[in-house]
Amino acid sequence: MMLLRRQLLHLATGAITAFAVPNATHAQGYPARSVRLVVGTPPGTSPDTIARLFGQWLSEQLGQPFVIENRPGAGMNVATDAVVRAPADGYTLLLSSLSNAINATLYPKLNFNFLHDIEPVAFVGDNAFLMAITPSLPVKTVPEFIAYAKANPGKINMASGGNGSAPHMFGELFKLMAGVDLVHVPYRSSFYPDLFAGRVQVAFIAVAGSLALIKAGKIRALAVTTAKRSDVLPDLPTIGEFVPGYQASAWLGIGAPKDTPAPVIATLNEQINSIVSKPDVKGRLAGLGIEPRPMTPAELGKFCADETDKWAKVTRSAGIKPD
Repeated sequence: MMLLRRQLLHLATGAITAFAVPNATHAQGYPARSVRLVVGTPPGTSPDTIARLFGQWLSEQLGQPFVIENRPGAGMNVATDAVVRAPADGYTLLLSSLSNAINATLYPKLNFNFLHDIEPVAFVGDNAFLMAITPSLPVKTVPEFIAYAKANPGKINMASGGNGSAPHMFGELFKLMAGVDLVHVPYRSSFYPDLFAGRVQVAFIAVAGSLALIKAGKIRALAVTTAKRSDVLPDLPTIGEFVPGYQASAWLGIGAPKDTPAPVIATLNEQINSIVSKPDVKGRLAGLGIEPRPMTPAELGKFCADETDKWAKVTRSAGIKPD
């Protein structure tokens, strides 16, 4: 009888241990040292600014430094490759973005597979863009723009920051869905002077930083690219209100190397979702054009797969090649 009781006690203890395993890493105090958050853009850019804010917030919540490491180059590919090759221990993270979804098709010979080699951790938020035109163009709404473009095929120049950039891809998606012929003009420097002067007539630009230009009359905003209206421009319609199904966002997320322990990912996801749910954080991010949207790792994984498929179709349809 005593032997049976010991066996049952042993089994019960084993069951408790088994249920405790998923939280083992968190119980051991992750993070126990500083964490690198790798960013694929230079210091001072919008993604860098947002990464530094999250680094600060995560440091405050988890008690260890989250250090920003800038690894610009090849449209996020240098940074992503660095994270893919890092140890899968939770101490190297990637500020992932729309560029990762686009690059999967834009660059045919990458050394990694974004969907396979980067574990989804948490969603940071959507970065809203708007469709802006030069004030001299004789249209004031998206339907008027479409009508004007169809009446003047190949005569409207669309500026962007280069092949495969967010402004380019958002414009190509609009061309495809609205059935208009716009001439893509890629720039290596700022296209804003030419947009103000009317040498190019339309561009898709980030909402953040555009408010002063709209107020000064340097550009005319027709609509936002996101699925719902922007909180900072509530009277501006979405493109989707006139072109059903249109939606585009320069989103940001957090990723980790493949095989990073599930408890680490769970801890980070919980903490990041907690951060973006705070009213003061929402307000700070809104000022940077970011609308947070908490997701589970599984939801983010599906989102990234859907985005990769979506932009692959646009890339192939438009025949886009990297600069």
